[in-house]
Amino acid sequence: MTTETTPVPSAPASAEPEMLTGSGAIIRTLELLGVTDVFGIPGGAVIPLYDELMTQTKIRHILVRHEQGAGHAAEGYASATGRVGVAIATSGPGATNLVTAIADAYMDSVPLLAITGQVFSTSMGTDAFQEADIIGITMPITKHSFLARRAEEIPAAIASAYHIASTGRPGPVLVDITKDAQQNLAPFIWPPKLDLPGYRPIVKAHGKQVQAAAQLLLAAKKPVLYVGGGVIRAHAAAELLVLAEATGAPVVTTLMARGAFPDSHPQHLGMPGMHGTVSAVLSLQESDLIISFGARFDDRVTGKISEFAPNAKIVHVDVDPAEISKIRFADVPIVGDAKDVIADLTLAWVDAAQGAAPDTAEWWTYLHGLKEEFPLGFTEPTDGLLAPQYVIQRIGELTGPEAVYAAGVGQHQMWAAQYIKYERPNSWLNSGGAGTMGYSIPAAMGAKVAEPDRVVWSIDGDGCFQMTNQELATCTINQIPIKVAIINNSSLGMVRQWQSLFYDGRHSFTDLNTGHGTAMVPDFVKMADAYGALGIRVTSKDQVDDAIKLALATNDRPVVIDFIVSPGAMVWPMVPQGVSNSFVQYAKDHAPTWGEE
Repeated sequence: MTTETTPVPSAPASAEPEMLTGSGAIIRTLELLGVTDVFGIPGGAVIPLYDELMTQTKIRHILVRHEQGAGHAAEGYASATGRVGVAIATSGPGATNLVTAIADAYMDSVPLLAITGQVFSTSMGTDAFQEADIIGITMPITKHSFLARRAEEIPAAIASAYHIASTGRPGPVLVDITKDAQQNLAPFIWPPKLDLPGYRPIVKAHGKQVQAAAQLLLAAKKPVLYVGGGVIRAHAAAELLVLAEATGAPVVTTLMARGAFPDSHPQHLGMPGMHGTVSAVLSLQESDLIISFGARFDDRVTGKISEFAPNAKIVHVDVDPAEISKIRFADVPIVGDAKDVIADLTLAWVDAAQGAAPDTAEWWTYLHGLKEEFPLGFTEPTDGLLAPQYVIQRIGELTGPEAVYAAGVGQHQMWAAQYIKYERPNSWLNSGGAGTMGYSIPAAMGAKVAEPDRVVWSIDGDGCFQMTNQELATCTINQIPIKVAIINNSSLGMVRQWQSLFYDGRHSFTDLNTGHGTAMVPDFVKMADAYGALGIRVTSKDQVDDAIKLALATNDRPVVIDFIVSPGAMVWPMVPQGVSNSFVQYAKDHAPTWGEE
């Protein structure tokens, strides 16, 4: 959601305002805002809210097993749909358990509304039982926070939070509500007045800046469209496709933007960055013009920033003015909503070009050569175990692009970004900025609640899976049949890879003992069975397709497949941290298949 204003829906007119408790006002406000699903867990400071939740039928409440699960589920819900995800927690530890998910949503611009209970207003500041200053704790990781001490403040607080979360650069907003505010009666007045001085997101870009960008694009010999997750948040994939095809410029999509531009499109070079394709990395590095849409020039993309794209002019488009020129100076800064800016830029370019497109044939010859010389690929492990890349590739091929894929963090995340073909936005969910282990299971759960007719895969690692797998119980009880693929290399794989490459193979405390040898602690198949899910173990290549097909055919409960993969498999290509993206020799040493060492 990136419109400048979110209209507050009107309620039926009545002569006198209805008297509601604060808890009733929470529920009524969420209903009027169009919220249909929330994730949470009760506690002392939200008992009044939960008491009234059970008396209504318009909002589905999913009872999670941990507040972090509620937060990530709300993120998955939002990321799969673009709608605001809602999570509820009690005061103190309930609220602090939401902090990781709130920080994750802040880094990845996910529209999240967190509603937390607080102790009685008369007890605040006394270190009362389960009191925590959750507004102070989350101040650096929210767009804004509200504290409601009185029942009459609740509708405006929640409506304002929803508006802020879903406009401009999306993000998390927290509303902390005291217990007495939930219990007391007040007239319910709708729509409330949203008093947000200073909050005026810029949506429409300055026309002269757009024209300047069009002129640079017309003059460029080596242009690249550098697409970030902001394009997905802005629902701008269709506009991007029109611009790319009109200009003929190559496109790269970051980890957060996978699916914003179809992988099958001939102008797509893949993902840039530390584990990006050589063609994507070098297209940015050797370009003369980079047009960035909704991207942050993150260190994982740029490598050593002082040596990033030394000959390129930069057009930086972002709805958040704080991002522009923060990392790399923008020759043409454009503040505005990506959907509108891309459409305007297309019109400006067509008007400027007047049918005479720039000659980029030499540039494309070079890029096609890179794609042919350095294709993505992998070698079979020599230890007799599965190649994780093959497993993930087959999941994508057998399931197709209409599914939703939610990854954890680490090697399996990178392989899922590389080896599944994404053809549509909102099909790839992951924790990009914060890199939160434990994201995948609850995010997949939230996505499945939001998109019940789509297949939803959680592609997880054995380390990540053990952080939030208790939400399988939530899935079973609430009939949320997600599919879980555990890429089980019996280790914290990405840390192990770095130890192998940069610490002389000293694998310090990264072995998890989950999948190799005689001991499996825990046994994930038995765990799946205990949670009411279908558990499957796959140890050989000839079992892979049958297991995936069985998972796809099973829709009456969650499915967990424990794929026993080689711990020696590594993510290639790889540009080491802090090194220039011109460090091509490292990549060439592993060409053409990026095999394991």
